[in-house]
Amino acid sequence: MAETGTGTPTGAGTGETGPGTDWRAWQTSWDRQQEWYMPDREERFRVMLDMVEAAVGTAPRVLDLACGTGTITDRLLTRFPDATSVGVDLDPALLTIARGTFASDERVTFVTADLADPDWTAALPHTSYDAILTATALHWLRMGPLATLYGQLAGLVRDGGVFLNADRMPDRSTPRVNALERAHRHAGMERAKAAGALDWAEWWAVAAADPVLAEATARRFEIYGSHADGETPSLGWHVETLRAGGFGEARAVWGSPSDAMVLALK
Repeated sequence: MAETGTGTPTGAGTGETGPGTDWRAWQTSWDRQQEWYMPDREERFRVMLDMVEAAVGTAPRVLDLACGTGTITDRLLTRFPDATSVGVDLDPALLTIARGTFASDERVTFVTADLADPDWTAALPHTSYDAILTATALHWLRMGPLATLYGQLAGLVRDGGVFLNADRMPDRSTPRVNALERAHRHAGMERAKAAGALDWAEWWAVAAADPVLAEATARRFEIYGSHADGETPSLGWHVETLRAGGFGEARAVWGSPSDAMVLALK
């Protein structure tokens, strides 16, 4: 598979599971699409793994929650070769890329499960994890189901373990600051778009046109529609809800003008 100048894979392997497909090219193209929205995305991951190391060391058992293409798992194993990861998601297209990327890596397991299903944890291979990590994913859940999920996660993290969530956590008490941030961020996005960056819809159009991902992409849109109908509660809401759900401590450990990352310690 070749790769265009914007990081978009072109061409495909043969057969139903796409042998010969350049899954790393798909990973790169996903990263670049996400970075169009979040230029400080890699800094979030660095701090996330710093806190994992600080809390549970360099050989953790990790649950990569709403794992997508396995972005967090990829960075986790690069930094901590003795770690293991269980990725869980419902998106068949992104899981296809994840499974293709890590097909020969015995440190990685992927599970298909719906986090809105009360029994989703039954699909997991373990009942306890050193760390649960997620990024730019849980905003698709509404606040009620997300509060329920946080309670379930408290039951999966071992004592002394951590949960980290990096996502949009807006402060609606500062509308003028928010407007300034948004205008500056969107100006940068427009410049990147002019240079060839793909947005969300354009990336998915490329995936839908690829024979290896077309069927899985169609199923993905049957599940989610064009975009999930979630909510983006404030950082304060996340902190309070995690504590109420069973974590001993919770607070922000990283922030940008648009995003935040909350750490909850069991």
